[in-house]
Amino acid sequence: MQNALIKRPFIRITLVIIALAAAAAVVITGLARRASGRKLRESILAELQPVVLKNCTLKRFGSANDGGYLMCENLIEPIDAAYSYGVGPNDDWGCDVSRRYHVPVCQYDCFDSARPTCNGGTFVFHNECVGDHTRTRGPHFFDTLENQIRKNGHIGRRLIIKMDIEGAEWNSLLAAPDELLASIPQIAMEMHGYDDPKIVEVIQKLKRNFYLVNLHFNNWSCTPKAAPLPAWAYQVLWVNKRIGIVDPAAPVPAPMSTLNAPDSPTWPDCQLRTPPSQP
Repeated sequence: MQNALIKRPFIRITLVIIALAAAAAVVITGLARRASGRKLRESILAELQPVVLKNCTLKRFGSANDGGYLMCENLIEPIDAAYSYGVGPNDDWGCDVSRRYHVPVCQYDCFDSARPTCNGGTFVFHNECVGDHTRTRGPHFFDTLENQIRKNGHIGRRLIIKMDIEGAEWNSLLAAPDELLASIPQIAMEMHGYDDPKIVEVIQKLKRNFYLVNLHFNNWSCTPKAAPLPAWAYQVLWVNKRIGIVDPAAPVPAPMSTLNAPDSPTWPDCQLRTPPSQP
């Protein structure tokens, strides 16, 4: 009986020590995870350093706010076709491009089968999405960027691409061959996310063939959780190194063009602190 009474406080102390150790492990793991997440976001920001091109005249294509993208207007022609990934019920970017350059816009969206229209433009709608391999998931069909361009007979043709596919861009672009990407003059897109290592991998892959020429954060997605990024969604312009000429005298990162506009005109904006440039 006496031994049992002695053991009870010892057992209680042991259980307390175990509980404290477990709590400390949880705290340490949480701190390590937060530090790792911060380091990843810093790496993403370090890759997102836009440059100024001496031979680029920026112009906004599409909507005045959400749905508008900056491109180098003088570097688009000659052009055979445009590709618009993620369109929904309207495609202001595609309509603007098709009417201006008199080319077909191949549209891809398997989640919203609405057929956007464009008075004076030509749309070719495909009820499928871009992905990293050919597959069917429920009612949705996916194919690769390379296969879609090949099926349209556009391999080797001069194309421009707009992409806004809510995070599916990472796997899709990782699957795209470098040779295919190297043939595309410009890609305007919205990128999504801040906590996936694939983001850095994709950005570095794109930078092998492209200059990052514009960076604008979507103010629908402003959040302190993405710091030092101001938001989790950001519009970018990639210009092929074959046609772009970097201005070595310009600052890096390049000042944000005043042609950028808040995606939501009524919500507070959030951008990196760089002095604005002229259009």
